[in-house]
Amino acid sequence: MPGAGKPLPDDMSYEELWWVKRKMAREGLTALPPTLALRKEAEDALAAALAAPSERIVRKIVTDINSKILDMMLMPPPGPPLGLKRYDAEEVVHEWRERRRAAAE
Repeated sequence: MPGAGKPLPDDMSYEELWWVKRKMAREGLTALPPTLALRKEAEDALAAALAAPSERIVRKIVTDINSKILDMMLMPPPGPPLGLKRYDAEEVVHEWRERRRAAAE
């Protein structure tokens, strides 16, 4: 068994379902419905695109997340609605250029 003979970690809280949270974190699972998880992923992707080192990477990030958004729009899972539209790659690239220009000044 993992951790056999070792003391319990200090981060053990007194939550009722602490072991469920730890197992989900260990296996990379999320408790969010798929649409909410995609909203979070899209938000993170936009932030990553705006911080990307090159325009090619910005376009790749936007293309990848747009593909996931389109898939979810075409086959919505049960749960809350997606309420998200695909990003305009040219608009994101323009914002990326503006931020780089402002940082260079």
